[in-house]
Amino acid sequence: MAAVLRKHPPASAAWLVWGLGAALYLIAFYQRVAPAVLVQELTREFALTGAALGNLSAFYFYSYVAMQIPTGLIADRWGPRKLLTAGAALTALGTLVFALAPTAYVANAGRLAIGAAAGVAFVAMLKLASHWMPSRQFALASGVALFVGVVGATIAGAPLRLLVDALGWRTVMVASAVGTALVAAAIWLVVRDDPSERGYDSYFAHASGGMHAGSIGADLRIVFGYRNTWLLFLVPGAFSGIVLMFAGLWGVPFLSTHYGYSTAEAASLCSLLLISWSVASIAYGPVSQKLHSRKIPFVAGLAATMALWAALVWVPGWSRPVLVVLIVALGFAAGAFILIFPFGKESVPARLAGTVSGITNMGVMMGGLVMQPLVGWVLDRHWAGALTAGGARLYDLAAYQSAFSLLFAWGAVALVALLLTRETHCRQVE
Repeated sequence: MAAVLRKHPPASAAWLVWGLGAALYLIAFYQRVAPAVLVQELTREFALTGAALGNLSAFYFYSYVAMQIPTGLIADRWGPRKLLTAGAALTALGTLVFALAPTAYVANAGRLAIGAAAGVAFVAMLKLASHWMPSRQFALASGVALFVGVVGATIAGAPLRLLVDALGWRTVMVASAVGTALVAAAIWLVVRDDPSERGYDSYFAHASGGMHAGSIGADLRIVFGYRNTWLLFLVPGAFSGIVLMFAGLWGVPFLSTHYGYSTAEAASLCSLLLISWSVASIAYGPVSQKLHSRKIPFVAGLAATMALWAALVWVPGWSRPVLVVLIVALGFAAGAFILIFPFGKESVPARLAGTVSGITNMGVMMGGLVMQPLVGWVLDRHWAGALTAGGARLYDLAAYQSAFSLLFAWGAVALVALLLTRETHCRQVE
């Protein structure tokens, strides 16, 4: 006899299922920013220029971004359980390749595999949230997801630096691969696509009909037929380009060179940027709900982000306490980017939540993909020939100012795009 559906799943079960998906996102964020504290090791071992180092780090973003639309489509059809399990297993394999890489080419291949595999995590988490949680918690789940990811980034800061100093970067990366493989096994054993598979009612209106199986081309035409999809794709890179470029790679050498921080201290300060970014992202959802507006807090956050970035780039010589306050404030302002996910979801039919989440998350990742290597290229163009004691290139303040100023152009594009979006007033489109 078929099981009789009971009440909605308890919060503990919903957050456990969602949390295992979040574990892969934590790993994805850890891998995303780990090169920031491995600059000396990677530069020395593979004889990298600034552009080559930026490219090695950005190989993660190349495949991550490329996977976002396929991930959304697969999540809408096959379900997040299979997607997350395969993603975690392949992330473990890519990490092992990176850890054992004999050349920069093999290391690039490992980073490429990690980005493609770990790139499924965020969209799959949002898909799980739409089935296991009430719709009013979607923005909260998006913000908490970023917080979980930033925990991974924090681990990739000072703690990773200490482990690398003690054990060597290759040993630490092999251990990371083993841990990721264990997460893959846990996801397969515990996660289910919909509460009905555990005997509960689903929060997703169409869950009883099984996974969506319409035409891929038709679904993409529908999603891209909404003006907001195109405009919102352009927006989040203005936020993430700053945070992922700075905290993910170039902030550590900038702070070490021009403010006298040790590598571990600079990594801790970059982690602080990520922590404030994630904490603020939890708050923006409820504030947006209270205002019944996605655009107002989004525009305010963008304006504050650009103003604080200008202060960091163009005003040198901040005292250490003021610099800490400035970086924390920058993270809080940039947390507004999280509104891209509820804004995008509300702008298209609910059944296409996975697809549009993949598109908007692609927009987020474009920030790191474009800015990490581009900043490295500009730094190389302004390099005066100085080297650190470890043999890495040393760039002066004018070089960093020229490279970091590229973000202001993206901020201007994002502002125009935001002003042209259609406000959803926090309600799902019919």
